[in-house]
Amino acid sequence: MDPSRAFVTNVKRLIVKVGTAVVTRGDGRLAVGRLGALCEQLKELNSQGYEIVLVTSGAVGLGLQRLRYRKLVNSSLADLQNAQFELDGKACAAVGQSSLMALYDTLFSQLDVTSSQYLVTDTEFRDTSFRKQLSETVKSLLSLKVIPIFNENDAVSTRRAPYEDSSGIFWDNDSLAGLLAMELKADLLVMLSDVEGLYSGPPSDPNSKLIHTYIKEKHQCEITFGDKSRLGRGGMTAKVNAAVCAAYAGIPSVITSGYATDNIIKVLQGKCVGTLFHRDAHLWTLVKELGVREMAVTARECSRRLQAMNSEGRRKILLDIADALEANESLIKIENEADVTAAQDDGYKKSLISRLSLKPGKISGLAKSIRVLADMEDPIGQVLKRTELADGLILEKTSSPLGVLLVVFESRPDALVQIASLAVKSGNGLLLKGGKEAKRSNAILHKVITSAIPEKIGEKLIGLVASREDIPNLLKLDDVIDLVIPRGSNKLVTQIKNSTKIPVLGHADGICHVYVDKSAKVDMAKQIVRDAKIDYPAACNAMVYSVPIGSQETLLLHKDLSSNGLLNELVSDLRHEGVTLYGGPRASSLLNIPETCSFHHEYSSMACTIEIVDDVQAAINHIHQHGSSHTDCIITENHEVAETFLHGVDSAAVFHNASTRFCDGARFGLGAEVGISTSRIHARGPVGVEGLLTTRWILRGSGQVVDGDKGVIYTHKDLPLQTPLYI
Repeated sequence: MDPSRAFVTNVKRLIVKVGTAVVTRGDGRLAVGRLGALCEQLKELNSQGYEIVLVTSGAVGLGLQRLRYRKLVNSSLADLQNAQFELDGKACAAVGQSSLMALYDTLFSQLDVTSSQYLVTDTEFRDTSFRKQLSETVKSLLSLKVIPIFNENDAVSTRRAPYEDSSGIFWDNDSLAGLLAMELKADLLVMLSDVEGLYSGPPSDPNSKLIHTYIKEKHQCEITFGDKSRLGRGGMTAKVNAAVCAAYAGIPSVITSGYATDNIIKVLQGKCVGTLFHRDAHLWTLVKELGVREMAVTARECSRRLQAMNSEGRRKILLDIADALEANESLIKIENEADVTAAQDDGYKKSLISRLSLKPGKISGLAKSIRVLADMEDPIGQVLKRTELADGLILEKTSSPLGVLLVVFESRPDALVQIASLAVKSGNGLLLKGGKEAKRSNAILHKVITSAIPEKIGEKLIGLVASREDIPNLLKLDDVIDLVIPRGSNKLVTQIKNSTKIPVLGHADGICHVYVDKSAKVDMAKQIVRDAKIDYPAACNAMVYSVPIGSQETLLLHKDLSSNGLLNELVSDLRHEGVTLYGGPRASSLLNIPETCSFHHEYSSMACTIEIVDDVQAAINHIHQHGSSHTDCIITENHEVAETFLHGVDSAAVFHNASTRFCDGARFGLGAEVGISTSRIHARGPVGVEGLLTTRWILRGSGQVVDGDKGVIYTHKDLPLQTPLYI
């Protein structure tokens, strides 16, 4: 006996559900041989003392076949020349139900087994007295060794498909079987299908594998379902849903083939047939995930194959990714909405939910950005400098991928798409770890993106790290991972920087400032301040606070603005937009607003600190003391003051008369960004493709040796980049 099937020793009462594809043949006629074998199995189990309840489909298929024959018999010659018969499904059900039950009665009678019939609808199960009476009647029949046969009464049912109406108790015979398993307190649910069980993909795909034990945490986002039932209302999706529901209610369930003549008996013998669903499966089944080192090593191997591909090949991968995102938009939306709903139910703050949500048009926007990125110049292998070292000895400095990137990000599933596309464009392997609040969104996006990567490169080019417990182990892999990019809170970034020898690129804070000088135009100042706050306050380049770290930011105002009315207008506009205002020592007194506890304080709501400064130099000093070297802006009509600010502020991005919201990879023309770096080494500001590249040296010679530099005459002459490779 398979250890995972040991529970069968305690099975007394079982529900057996047989699908339409088992009951009927490919041409729609009854599969009498299979039904006979099924009844013989149930007869044997009945005689061994098992209590059996049968749920059967097939009435519609059988009725369709009989009504087609009747229609054909009663048709005129003209009708036969245009033999396209439209038959009502409920009429088919009405005819087929009596025929199906008559067949079961005949087969069981030949085996000396008594059966009984129940035709039920969803509406009846809403009546508690009906459900109580049903349980009592079934209990009585089972005590007499009678086999009750259930079928949804499709002839009169008003229930539509679950995706059209989610208010029902059951929608088909699969969900009816799951419901009966719980109502009748069954010990086991066996669902018979036309395939061996649940596969990782369509059973016809040679790469699909049979899943012997279903683990919800592992498989619910990995499985690709095929089409629904050929004639019935269910299909594998419906069977899995019913099996999961029953299993998590404490009733083990097995989906297996009804084509075999003894699979039910094998299940009860504890043999490993079909797919098992059990609520404790995650506790006693080893989930075979790639170890983090193997994941990183595999990503590097895939990246080397990607680098070896020509430019057009990498371009096509990006275009395929963009197409795949748009083709799967509805599925992505469903998973994202589930994440958003869960976050709302868990009481997450609005700022996080805003970042989590993929709003209308977001997927098409991401696809458009990927196509723009695909059409940009190929960054790999670009000759940056060519030098003649000596006669016939040519040295080239070329652009090259970094290798393997580890990106840890929070909340924003759209970041996964941007980062993945940049990794492909730059030829890097990629490991991603998103926030748990975006688990379903990240999983479906990762699946869609990797499905577009050709097999010769390998889908493991981009790996999705399952658990945050893997992060410490990943941060130890300084021999495999080349760069870590954290996108998230101050705490996250600082913790990662303190936990690894791998270079870290990112910003621990995102505190941005807008300084309004005394010469600023009123309308321009109001517009820029409003945009820097309101356009998307959850972004790291927003004036008020930064989403990745939730930091509050500051509006600096020249002292003379209080006399011309602009100060009051700006304050009034911010209050009108719902911004909570705090003040520095000077502003809080002047404006009668609460004084901030710190210019480096972190908020998680729409909030802004205002402070009064004497002049541009005071503004620069304030930014250097309290800023994070992210993005800062001056609004002024004085060119000299503007230049003082632009050259005096030591930040990654410094703007004159433009919103801080422009600090973005896409808006900078980078195609996308992996984040914004406040580091001063390697990359600074929005990091696009160039920030994910390094350089390497290629030397082309003709047999030269150093030999103490005796025979080498160095010329060190700069050459045009387009000079032929060999001269």
